[in-house]
Amino acid sequence: MWVVHIPAIEDRTAIAHSTLGSLLLLLAIGAIAGMQLSGPLADRYGSRLLVALSGTLLAVATIGPGLASTAWQLGLALMIFGFGNGALDVSMNSQAVLVEQAYRRPIMSAFHGMFSIGGVVGSVVGAVTIRAGWSPTTTLAAASVLGVVVIAVCTTRLLPPAAHARPEQHERRPRARYAPRVLAMGAVAFALMLAEGVANDWTTLQVKEHLDVSGSIAALAFGAFSLTMTVGRFTADRVSSTLGPVAVVRYGALIAAVGIGLVVVSGWLPTTLLGWALFGLGLSGCVPQIFTAAGNLGTGAAGANMSRVVGMGYIGFLVGPATIGWLTHLVPLTVAMVVPLVCVLVAARFAGVVHPPHRTVAVTAEGTLPTR
Repeated sequence: MWVVHIPAIEDRTAIAHSTLGSLLLLLAIGAIAGMQLSGPLADRYGSRLLVALSGTLLAVATIGPGLASTAWQLGLALMIFGFGNGALDVSMNSQAVLVEQAYRRPIMSAFHGMFSIGGVVGSVVGAVTIRAGWSPTTTLAAASVLGVVVIAVCTTRLLPPAAHARPEQHERRPRARYAPRVLAMGAVAFALMLAEGVANDWTTLQVKEHLDVSGSIAALAFGAFSLTMTVGRFTADRVSSTLGPVAVVRYGALIAAVGIGLVVVSGWLPTTLLGWALFGLGLSGCVPQIFTAAGNLGTGAAGANMSRVVGMGYIGFLVGPATIGWLTHLVPLTVAMVVPLVCVLVAARFAGVVHPPHRTVAVTAEGTLPTR
């Protein structure tokens, strides 16, 4: 909802593209701060409470950009918006790990699939309200109210704080702030989310520039990427339950490598579209497996581990598009796509970091259940 209103808000605040870029950096800083704070708090007070607080903050903050009339007001609004978004990102993934444990089969990718659907619905609704002549303030205020209601209703169905008291959390503590395996997971998340960030920001422009097609035709590439990303997220759980999370990350990353490799070498639109589609399909199930693995580590607190892995991944998501932009001063945009190609190959090589422990404990509101 925020993204589709960027042009109108940019005009109202009378800022240049370069200024907007700087303000978006404040959003990212706020998000990283929210991620790092929410993890330890979720371990201490339970992710249900953190989901309620951060979700409500994010919903209320949604109206902020719609009310801003100056650059500094927009910057402040985006920093608060980013903080709520980052805090919710970690706390809801921490809660999702608990729900997945209680469910006793992989479902994390489906949660991320709902995230993708939410992005599509939000952009469509935003486009409709813009066409209907609604102001950004009106639309974002309506979204804010709806968000508060949804959070209030859904929070009552989340697992209570008692479910967070897993025995191994009390018996074992990390010797260092960042355990080696947490760092390894964060590095793989960094590589994969860097690749995803590149696709989000550069797909359409790459096709338009490389193949000299119209903007509407080039937009099909991002559509292909988004479609297969969403479909893949709703099927990755079944693959994970059958073949295991390591296979999802390793072979998913290899499929993504084939896809982006096609993009680099192709000079034909259908092949390029196929490449971007394969790239989305391959990436779709990888990051959810890493988040699940981070939440199931036998050492340290799940929320803190999650916040570190998600934070490192999010940095990659931000760094990727910027890196490609810098490289375009030296090489053509299509050649710069070698960067995400290398990233997914590295992720495939180190996919073993998501290998589950030999024995995990499923947690429900009633108690614990050994699963393997």
